[in-house]
Amino acid sequence: MTVSPRADDAWLVIPLFNEATVIREVLAGALPHFPHIVCVDDASTDGSAEAAEEAGAVVVRHPFNLGQGAALQTGVRYVLEATDATYLVTFDADGQHRVEDALAMVERARQDDLAVVFGSRFLDERTRPGLLKKVVLKTAVWITNQQTGMRLSDAHNGLRVVRRDAAEGLDLSQNRMAHATEIVLQLGRTRLPWAEHPVHVLYTDYSRAKGQSLINSVNILIDSILK
Repeated sequence: MTVSPRADDAWLVIPLFNEATVIREVLAGALPHFPHIVCVDDASTDGSAEAAEEAGAVVVRHPFNLGQGAALQTGVRYVLEATDATYLVTFDADGQHRVEDALAMVERARQDDLAVVFGSRFLDERTRPGLLKKVVLKTAVWITNQQTGMRLSDAHNGLRVVRRDAAEGLDLSQNRMAHATEIVLQLGRTRLPWAEHPVHVLYTDYSRAKGQSLINSVNILIDSILK
């Protein structure tokens, strides 16, 4: 598969909350390949929004912290209502996602006429999340598959490519981590063609130092059970 160096028909949608120390670097790596990026600042208190604007992204601000699901929904609505993009790509702000994976997923959506491409860290052995996190994520994936009828290997990976017609079916109401199950459910209901694509999630020193990854994974599990 030939990967296009630029994706002019796609917008990156990046939920943003207190990532001022890394967002410039993330955007510097992404903008040469994804010239259209919207960051949804979820009431950051560390200057994340200003840093993203200075780096060249469009920034939409929430006046209050509403959660990642709400930030994603705001980004989706922005792309659908303010642009003519064919694809939107959900992408994390903390440096864990690779631009080359996002490009390859957009290219696969084009070549295979797919409406949704889900990134999966479990289709190969490159990603090493650690045993406990892997157990929690795998359990959450099993719950998601039971709830949605989908058969995904990594339902809670934040790297996804969504074509415009599929994105129009999204109306996320789960503002905490349960949105990861909700987005799979709503995309599945469109009955549009989808596939998974192997990606390498980078567990950086920064993301590990924040100490939030495992907590968020447990939240995924709890929210999914209580949903």
